[in-house]
Amino acid sequence: MKQGKYYITTAIAYTSSRPHIGNSYEAVMADAMARYMRMAGYDVFFQTGTDEHGQKIQDKAKEADKTPKEYVDEIAAAIKSNWDLLGTSYDKFIRTTDEDHEKKVQEIFTKLYDKGDIYKGHYEGLYCTPCESFWTETQLLNGNCPDCGRPVIQAKEEAYFLKLSKYQEALIRHIEENPQFIQPESRKNEMINNFLKPGLQDLCVSRTSFDWGVKVPFDEKHVIYVWIDALSNYITGIGYDAKGNHSDLFNKFWPANVHLIGKDILRFHTIYWPILLMALDLPLPKQVFGHSWLLVGEGKMSKSKGNAIYAEYLVKHFGVDAVRYYLLSEMPFAQDGSITYELVIERINSDLANTLGNLVNRTITMTQKYFDGMVLPKGEVQEIDNELISLAMALPDKVKEKMEQFKIADAINEIFNLLRRSNKYIDETAPWVLGKEEKSKGRLATVLYNLLESIRFSAVLLTPFIPETASKILDQLNTSQRSLDSLQSFDGMAVNRKLNLPEILFARIDGAKKLEEMENEQAIPKKDQVPSVSFDDFSKLSFKVAKVVEATAIEGSDKLLKLIIDLGDEKRQIVSGIAHDYKPEHMVGKNVVVITNLQPVKIKGVLSEGMILATDDKNGLHLIVPDSDTEPGSKVR
Repeated sequence: MKQGKYYITTAIAYTSSRPHIGNSYEAVMADAMARYMRMAGYDVFFQTGTDEHGQKIQDKAKEADKTPKEYVDEIAAAIKSNWDLLGTSYDKFIRTTDEDHEKKVQEIFTKLYDKGDIYKGHYEGLYCTPCESFWTETQLLNGNCPDCGRPVIQAKEEAYFLKLSKYQEALIRHIEENPQFIQPESRKNEMINNFLKPGLQDLCVSRTSFDWGVKVPFDEKHVIYVWIDALSNYITGIGYDAKGNHSDLFNKFWPANVHLIGKDILRFHTIYWPILLMALDLPLPKQVFGHSWLLVGEGKMSKSKGNAIYAEYLVKHFGVDAVRYYLLSEMPFAQDGSITYELVIERINSDLANTLGNLVNRTITMTQKYFDGMVLPKGEVQEIDNELISLAMALPDKVKEKMEQFKIADAINEIFNLLRRSNKYIDETAPWVLGKEEKSKGRLATVLYNLLESIRFSAVLLTPFIPETASKILDQLNTSQRSLDSLQSFDGMAVNRKLNLPEILFARIDGAKKLEEMENEQAIPKKDQVPSVSFDDFSKLSFKVAKVVEATAIEGSDKLLKLIIDLGDEKRQIVSGIAHDYKPEHMVGKNVVVITNLQPVKIKGVLSEGMILATDDKNGLHLIVPDSDTEPGSKVR
């Protein structure tokens, strides 16, 4: 069933900080598509990786008292570990600090300079450091960066420019003639109407105000614009060569079938990147798909807001496949999805434990009970069987259609429609009644065969989304029929073959108990059995002096105070269990020592962005305070 090649990429993750679950969603989504396309017979290459250069990272490294390379090595390892934890089956994990990538980026820059598409000039404009982007006054939103909402600064420097204007009309024509190039449709209209038709200014593609990046090879005081460096990974990672001596991998897989990216970086991928490729005389990717965001409740997930949820924490409490399932099933097409711990628990209980897990368990259990685990040939057939069989037989094509449109949540829902119908089929056929009489055993064999085969169909099609669980189901069915080809007829379960014993796939979760467990785990540090740590681990903690500017009791707790602290350059909120020893009015004005880089948590529903240090003896708690009136924000060494 060979179908040709399929090259899929994610946007490479920016190494400014560890990834939260919203960042992880994209990798899982791309993985599901890559796994499905492999099953469908395509020769797949799935590339992901990390974007590691730029002023923001240089500044972050300085704050952490590390070299930029030390800083990105640490974050890149965390990102790769996160992708591995979630079971992403990438073929290549590229880093923009890879020596080979950096060399190829320099060759690309030189080629475009020699061609005249990059030229030297001066730039004066408004610059957003976090986004590494220049803006005009009219592009600002309320005076701030239109992408991230942060303040911009006035910048003027010598720079190199890429001739975007030269390729503007060709790009508009390509987008209009290739309706699938930008998806979903709403994203395409935004790019054409807001950016292309008003006219493109040439793009500043070098900086001289920092040095953490790929140097312009013939003018080394310039660093190549981080987006030129990052976007080029899609071709450097598969062996592009500026002189035309491309690798076999590049010749095979370029152009990419799809760049899967977040909607917030669509402009870079549908304007800058296509024009860069046109200037290199390369074909454009077939599609750029800008997926939506995963929100926490109704707000955008952000580490600075303290509402970030992390994959490793979710996996610890719910398992890899449950997390994958939630991410993939929750995101509606072209709309933002939402995640909370409560929603994850609800979805696990309703879909995974009940609809899927309970169906598999009771079907195999009934086969064990009535036929000693043997799959028997069908006996009596009734009209009600045909409805279930027809739904199963139509399912592979429905899933194929949805996957081709990147409607992954819809594809999963189609599979669960069959699972829900199978549960209803059990209620309609009442196998426990059929099992009571010998004369009904032929009918019972039919019912159980239809259920087992429907489960097999579902498990095969669930493989790209929850691969470990799908494999467990097929193992319990004791079947080797696990390919998409095996779904061409409703007879894949070999008769007179014994099933394996059933195992619980997903245990039902007591929501209130689990949420209390998670809150306590995040909020209450263990006092006993403290493990030893290395100096490297200790050095990761940031201790600073802070002044308490506000203090209030937390309703419903006699132990906790909510404190607003001044760290010199920012104010933060901390929840501290000191109310038995310190009254709120006695805290205001005190200098305290705070750990500032702990992951924010909610304690009793109140956000806490750090920890105040204190000693504990038989007389109670005693705050650790500086021995002089130290400035807020001073580092504790």
